[in-house]
Amino acid sequence: MQAVIMAGGEGSRLRPLTINRPKPMVPLVNKPMLGHIFDLCKRHGITDLVLTVQYMAHYIQDYYGDGSEFGLNIRYSVEDVPLGTAGSVRQAAELLNPNEPFIVLSGDALTDFDLSAIIEFHRRKGGLATVTLTRVSNPLEYGIVITDEEDRITRFIEKPGWADVVSDTVNTGIYVLEPEVLNFIEKGSVFDFSHDLFPLLIERGTPPYGYIAEGYWTDIGNPQAYVRATQDVLEGRVKVEPLGMPLCEGIYTGGEVEIAPDARLVGPIYLGEGVKLKGGVVIEGPAVIRDGTVIDARSTIERSIIWRNSYIGERTEIRGAIILRQCSIKSRVIIFEGAIISDNVHIEEDAIIQPNVKIWPDKEVEAGAVVSASIIWGSRGRRTLFGRYGVTGIVNVDITPEFAAKLGGAFGATLPRGASVVLNREAHNTPRVIKRALLSGLPSAGVHALDIQTQPIPVARYYTRTSHAQGGIHVRLSPYDNRVVDIKFFDANGLDLGHRHERNVETVFHREDIRRAYLDEIGRIDYATDVQARYAYHFLNSLDQDLWPLPNAFGQVVIDYANAVSTQVLPPLLTELNVDVVAVNADIDERKLFRTREQFAQGMNRLAAITTSLGINFGARLDVGGERIFITVDNRGRVSDMDAFLAITKLAFMVWKGCTVGIPNTAPRAFERIAEEMGGHVRRLKSDPQSLMRAAETGKFALIGDGGGGFIFPGFTPFVDGMFAIAKIMELSALAECRLGEIVRELPAYHMAHGRVPCPWEHKGALMRQLIERYGDQPRTEVPEGVRIDLGDEWVLIIPDADAPAVRIIAEGRTAQNAHELVDRYVALVNNLLLTFA
Repeated sequence: MQAVIMAGGEGSRLRPLTINRPKPMVPLVNKPMLGHIFDLCKRHGITDLVLTVQYMAHYIQDYYGDGSEFGLNIRYSVEDVPLGTAGSVRQAAELLNPNEPFIVLSGDALTDFDLSAIIEFHRRKGGLATVTLTRVSNPLEYGIVITDEEDRITRFIEKPGWADVVSDTVNTGIYVLEPEVLNFIEKGSVFDFSHDLFPLLIERGTPPYGYIAEGYWTDIGNPQAYVRATQDVLEGRVKVEPLGMPLCEGIYTGGEVEIAPDARLVGPIYLGEGVKLKGGVVIEGPAVIRDGTVIDARSTIERSIIWRNSYIGERTEIRGAIILRQCSIKSRVIIFEGAIISDNVHIEEDAIIQPNVKIWPDKEVEAGAVVSASIIWGSRGRRTLFGRYGVTGIVNVDITPEFAAKLGGAFGATLPRGASVVLNREAHNTPRVIKRALLSGLPSAGVHALDIQTQPIPVARYYTRTSHAQGGIHVRLSPYDNRVVDIKFFDANGLDLGHRHERNVETVFHREDIRRAYLDEIGRIDYATDVQARYAYHFLNSLDQDLWPLPNAFGQVVIDYANAVSTQVLPPLLTELNVDVVAVNADIDERKLFRTREQFAQGMNRLAAITTSLGINFGARLDVGGERIFITVDNRGRVSDMDAFLAITKLAFMVWKGCTVGIPNTAPRAFERIAEEMGGHVRRLKSDPQSLMRAAETGKFALIGDGGGGFIFPGFTPFVDGMFAIAKIMELSALAECRLGEIVRELPAYHMAHGRVPCPWEHKGALMRQLIERYGDQPRTEVPEGVRIDLGDEWVLIIPDADAPAVRIIAEGRTAQNAHELVDRYVALVNNLLLTFA
């Protein structure tokens, strides 16, 4: 059998290791990553290889040639531009035997899978394609695969968010294919196996098979994964060819080495040919010292990787770092955990390299310098940048001005040169500081910054949408913790960034490959002048002008502006509409922008008292960003967020006969009961903000809500807007000739309960897979979010938390007690499953 090995990877996430070499040629202990794949092929009798190459193709071709020196027959398919995984294999088709199946492998992964067993499985099943699967602790970076009882693949979920995780079984990128499969791919087109080809096969009724392989597999996607893979090879967790000659227990050499009698070595350690260890040197494994490197007297190397031809001076300490090729590190230097020193770097005496610092190639560090930020750019380690509320962290701890400047540059680098980005902030000093740092980062990437200063979030979104900007940024204090800042990013339509764009920003940020504009390409910083006027015009024209001013019973409202910037936008609009407003907290006061849970409850009680005493239709408190509203009515006081949504849904059905309302998957079934009663329709949607906004863009909904005070009226904008919601609810109430309190009083009863179970990140995928396997006979829902368990009149939804190492459990029961019992039962179930992973 022939093998196609995809070796065109640039390895951008692995930088700076891949700046001077393609990813498959990064050395892994004693040979390039690609060499270990070649060894695996040879162990299974596969010696006829086709390599698809693109980035630094000559590097691979010069090193391996025709493969004869390595007992292989190698031919090359060179891509001028990346064609995707399937597209690159299609281009190589002319080098393959058209009458035989072939196996596809990745040249930058490490595995010891039994290829013979995979091939035998493929032949036994007789399908067009077999996908090799494995189980991993964190499936977010991979494509999740779902199979049926006959091993046929039914679904691919590419690069999921935590809400999409339903299994820990992922695609390894190892495929066995029949040659006919290539007929589905147009030559020269960009085509991907899991995103394009395999879904096409499923659609045509010839789905690929999935084979769950036993053994070791890892995708070496970043420096941390590279270090883990190196340690796994040294410690024997993966089957590879012998590392070299055993010097003693756990210590291997690739040839002649020179070791001083008083040097102390604690394995596992690999020493390349020509390594010299001088007197008093201490090396504690797992560690790799490659060919020609010299470690001078009394230096200490712990858990580190040092590539070939480097020099480590006397009394130097290197702990948990990676040192690349031909580096010169002088005496008494200290290099800490996570640091990466690139090719040809010179570090002078007594310098200190702090943890996680990355130094790019050909740099020099002065004697005695303390390097705490990467050269050229700073480095900071995070699991992911983006969470449910954007990029979030504690001020001046997680989110510093330096961090924000780099984040702005990373966002700018994902946009075209000369693009514009709208910047906005909350009326507080902390967001001001962070926004100014972002304002520095964006122009440095050749992107113009359009500063709209301080506006409510819906105004910022609308201006982004209508100003030909390519994105927007809003900085605010977290409404849940005044020590925390949220940096929210918008796309060109004013919507939250999609997951793919978020990943692009994260990739640029973490690989520190931020585009630097030349002198005459640096972006401008401008100030917009028509922000509120543009929003106001659309606001007023999106209402029924013939209906306003409303009758007295519906033309009065109590509004708590929360001392925020909405007080500069909404009052003039309501004055234009002749609304009789009782205003509370209508001055801007940055000291009051954050309120504790108790202070918020007191404010709502005060709002309820005013609404009731004046007999006004309803009262609304705006959140600080102007996005959400919290409602009180004259006959009941404060209304829960879900009840408010339920009431406004009924109001919409009364006015817009037969309309469709979008509700989150976590909403109670009372919505369906009201829709049936009123002749309307509801459609469940994924509960994350991006999904709700993108549903609003389809034009299929009259109203969408999140059950947490957020309302979208797609006829106005596709994003949450509390200011417009107040006016629109007043209008709907007048059209229906029904006060909101009357609707609230007649709402059907429902009983919900919520629970939360701590769950390590690395166990989420396995947990969701076990739940899917346990409840796989449940009817499939149209909303692929978490695991939903239908229990007749009751249901339970288990969703991985996107921001924390936890899963959420939501239940609806026939009674409040039943709902809480359901949550308790499934909390116990999840805890028991997690115990099996311990």
